[in-house]
Amino acid sequence: MTADLIAVVMLLAVAAYACAGGTDYGAGFWDLTAGGAERGKRPRWLIDHAMAPVWEVNNVWLIFIFVIMWTGFPTLFQTLFSAMWLPLALAAVGMVLRGAGFALRKPARRIAGRRLFGAVFAVASLLTPFFLGAAVGGVASGRVAPGTEPSADAWSNPTSIIFGLVAVAATAFLGAVFLAGDARRFEAPDLVGYFRLRALGALAVLAVLAVITLFVIYGDAPYVWHGLTHGLGLALVVVAAVATLATAWLLLRTPGAWSRVTAVGAVAAVIIAWGMAQRPYLLPTSLTVADGAGAPTTLRWLALVTLVALVLVGPAVVLLYWLDTHGELEPLTEADLRRNGTGGDGAADSV
Repeated sequence: MTADLIAVVMLLAVAAYACAGGTDYGAGFWDLTAGGAERGKRPRWLIDHAMAPVWEVNNVWLIFIFVIMWTGFPTLFQTLFSAMWLPLALAAVGMVLRGAGFALRKPARRIAGRRLFGAVFAVASLLTPFFLGAAVGGVASGRVAPGTEPSADAWSNPTSIIFGLVAVAATAFLGAVFLAGDARRFEAPDLVGYFRLRALGALAVLAVLAVITLFVIYGDAPYVWHGLTHGLGLALVVVAAVATLATAWLLLRTPGAWSRVTAVGAVAAVIIAWGMAQRPYLLPTSLTVADGAGAPTTLRWLALVTLVALVLVGPAVVLLYWLDTHGELEPLTEADLRRNGTGGDGAADSV
């Protein structure tokens, strides 16, 4: 019972990272496709301002996933990081380069430096979700099992490739939806239409890839196919489809908070549907939740730590997102500093 609970918590953490971190990866995708320096100036300006307050905190979900997997399901951790060390290593390198590129491109004084760091940020934002999606595809296809030796087939098979493409499209979709809402918040009507159009385009691509995915997993991942077309997995697929249609309808009106909710709901429902489709297995047909779980005492302590983290960290993360979406975390500009320094209260002169 405890093992099942921890497995559900891990799945929910994966969904949280796919939505929160995926939104940032999507912003990087649109940074990459924004065009030249002049044409892409305003979209990149919005991306910088929208991401700056929250991009680091989204990695909390990834750390949480690793902690649960390592302590709660050590056999799963060992198997994944042995059989698919290369795509996971590439994804990790991409995360590091992406963060460094984003952090360094704004303070860089030379144009060449800004372009270099910007390119690193944008390209890494494309490659990282692809390799993470490819690793998930390797799991779903059943090619990874305890004792599996590292091989290209584990992560370059049809299911892995289509999952990687779906991951990129999903992050682009989330990023565009959130950026359209941010453009409205920053009172940039030209960028509202700019990102709304791209959100609808990404949604169309994602819908096509979803149909192709069903055909691919029918022949390449039969166990997951059966789970997605029956029971709880099918119900969640329907929820994802309804949320997707609702997002499209909201985007055709005025992008806002509800379009973000439905977009996140669509992506989260797909992630949870995948997890439900392969139950009771962590690795389809080879490693069940019960067989892969750690010692009962470890699981009980892990459940307690998870509860404490939910009580202590959860409200802080929610507050951060709320402050960001309500414009309470805007950075000071040079104009703000000059205005504050020459205010009528004489505070700056008295220092």
